[in-house]
Amino acid sequence: MPGFLLHQGATVFCAHGGQAQLTPLFPRVKVMGQAVVLQILPSTIAGCTNPPPPASVGPCTVATWSTAATRVKVMGQPVLLRDSQSSCIPTGTPLTVAVTQTRVKGI
Repeated sequence: MPGFLLHQGATVFCAHGGQAQLTPLFPRVKVMGQAVVLQILPSTIAGCTNPPPPASVGPCTVATWSTAATRVKVMGQPVLLRDSQSSCIPTGTPLTVAVTQTRVKGI
């Protein structure tokens, strides 16, 4: 399904309010002046408020992406879309894309 491409300046949160840092691998490919983000790199998360053990499993620290664009690639690697699926470690909750660019779509 088509969706907007994620770029380095996108605002992405875990379910507990932590902010994900999207890291571009190839900063030469840009949309709206910011590098696009590829599926192969995990996103680091800072500020997650999920309580540590024994109350819970601890705060989200990293998220991996399980889906991405099927037709848009950079150097052979799929780019992330607004509707790409992710999973935070260790909680297993998904990331939520709050803000991204709205000019370039991919499939």
